[in-house]
Amino acid sequence: MKLANFTEGGSTGLGIYAGDGLIDLRKRLPPYIKSMIDLIEQWGEVRGQLDGFATLPADLSLDQVTLRAPIPRPGKIMAIGLNYADHAAETGMELPSDQLWFSKAVTSISDPFGVVELPKVSNNLDYEVELVMVIGKRCRHVSRAQAPEAIFGYCIGNDFSVRDWQFKTSQFTLGKSFDTHAPIGPWIVTADSFGPHRAAIACYVNGEERQRSNTRNFIFDCYAMIEHLSKAMTLEPGDIFFTGTPSGVGAARKPPQWLKAGDIVRSEIDGIGAIQVRIDPE
Repeated sequence: MKLANFTEGGSTGLGIYAGDGLIDLRKRLPPYIKSMIDLIEQWGEVRGQLDGFATLPADLSLDQVTLRAPIPRPGKIMAIGLNYADHAAETGMELPSDQLWFSKAVTSISDPFGVVELPKVSNNLDYEVELVMVIGKRCRHVSRAQAPEAIFGYCIGNDFSVRDWQFKTSQFTLGKSFDTHAPIGPWIVTADSFGPHRAAIACYVNGEERQRSNTRNFIFDCYAMIEHLSKAMTLEPGDIFFTGTPSGVGAARKPPQWLKAGDIVRSEIDGIGAIQVRIDPE
């Protein structure tokens, strides 16, 4: 099932992607479910109803709605670095023996077909297409065997990075946390409908393919990530985790190819769909 957050007619609501549009859930869900996080938290209660709704024809075409970030304000955003061997090689860094995590500010979230800002303070803006995991329940110290149960679903993200700010210090957080630098979407594909470890992934800039790989090339797979992170922190419904990017980033090209105003960046993952943003001056 593909669950979307959208705006139409002056109001925002949740919907099920039906292949040619959205099944509108605004008047079909209990009134206490107002957001995607609410839906995730009440999933066990409403899943049966949603299965029934999913058989209905679409109420709205995609042209009638504006797709929004599925989770506009997650509790946590974490992202793993150097999780594809080819990306580690192009950066000249050794393969990690342990998982390398950093955080992105929650204010970096932006819409799947919106605008990503070119910062006033830097022109070293880079792209990183990534599979994103969405957490489905509150949990801690999750074993690898339990990890699939912790994941609600998956979406596409792009971990836009301001490279000079990223490498000012040993901590990546500021360079990864500029406003709008985490577009996600176009919807969440529930975990029972998607195989996270065999999906083709690609990124295009102005129609030119820049990145292409497959999640089978993860160094640490999704379940290893959940097991590791849950040793340090409580995972909560709606937390999102970026799972790493393959080779082809602009910083590794010779000379580096930074994004500029007007560029169109499209990110695709088979089985989920695509998101596409425009780079605009801040």
